[in-house]
Amino acid sequence: MEREIESFIAYLHNIKKTSPNTEMSYRRDLTKMRIYLEVTAGSPAVHEVTKENLKKYLAYMERRKYKASTISRSIASMKAFYHYLLKNGKVSEDVSACLKAPKVERRVPDVLSAEETERLLEGPSGDSDKEIRDSAMLELLYATGIRVSELIRLRLSDINMHMGYIICREGGKERMIPFGSRAREAVQRYLRKARDRMMTNEAGDVLFVNCKGAPMSRQGFWKIVKHYAKKAGITKDITPHTLRHTFAAHMVENGADLKSVQEMLGHSDISTTHMYCSIHKNDDAMVKDL
Repeated sequence: MEREIESFIAYLHNIKKTSPNTEMSYRRDLTKMRIYLEVTAGSPAVHEVTKENLKKYLAYMERRKYKASTISRSIASMKAFYHYLLKNGKVSEDVSACLKAPKVERRVPDVLSAEETERLLEGPSGDSDKEIRDSAMLELLYATGIRVSELIRLRLSDINMHMGYIICREGGKERMIPFGSRAREAVQRYLRKARDRMMTNEAGDVLFVNCKGAPMSRQGFWKIVKHYAKKAGITKDITPHTLRHTFAAHMVENGADLKSVQEMLGHSDISTTHMYCSIHKNDDAMVKDL
């Protein structure tokens, strides 16, 4: 089964043009399934796996108190895998078709208030190369709502300073996202004063680099956000993704069209974007919940 899983991952990468994070999630989910089947069912070949095998695996996950969201993701991975196997003649039946995902309660995401956001963005106020870079990254992330993975992958060619937009590419798709004058000024300052001094040849045309001149990592930016959140006195347990949620919530609160917000965020389903509508329907309730 390990060979078929790797073949499936290669199909996702080469044909479906999925992101590395998506491929890693599929591999992780399917590897856990494979290991369970090796232990409990004697390492069956893919065409020997039965509906009962998969149902027992899900029952095992429930006994181990896995979150409903984790189980749902695992089911989605198994369904995609067996659909691929059936399509390519590796199996004669899709044994995953009978699996039903548990109901997942959608949690309203944490967002920052306008005042908290301002304190966070004002955190890197100095003239060091690092603070100039940090300011540009925070301002651009909040101004566009892009994912951290998209932020750290941005190239110089992906940003149009004159027109004020960036281009993000994910899974073979691309979207154009505008940003305002505040983010433009922060990025221009970084390009003019700091980037060249921080650069090494290793980074190439990557927009944001770390203090060693190499491309910025997710972990590196996570530490940046934590540092300035602490400096701003923000007690919420925020992550880089909190700024994405905050961008969307503030856009909706200020009257932005939901379809436009969906397109900027890159959501495939507008129901995912719709959750931001409920955040500001009752501000008092929101503050209480957060």
